[in-house]
Amino acid sequence: MPHYLLIYDLTPDYMERRGQFRQAHLDLAWKASERGELILGGALADPADGAVLLFQSDSPATAERFAA
Repeated sequence: MPHYLLIYDLTPDYMERRGQFRQAHLDLAWKASERGELILGGALADPADGAVLLFQSDSPATAERFAA
């Protein structure tokens, strides 16, 4: 099955703003993982300036739905 990377470019104020969205984001990520779609994900660099999520799916639509 093909793999797709969802790549995030984070805004400079990401660390200050992420708290309001973090739980909803993690809930979506855990559900995608339980379905076998999300394989791996995480922030890049320290401090975080980007992030990637690795999806396994028949099409990029799975990653696109997650991003939406």
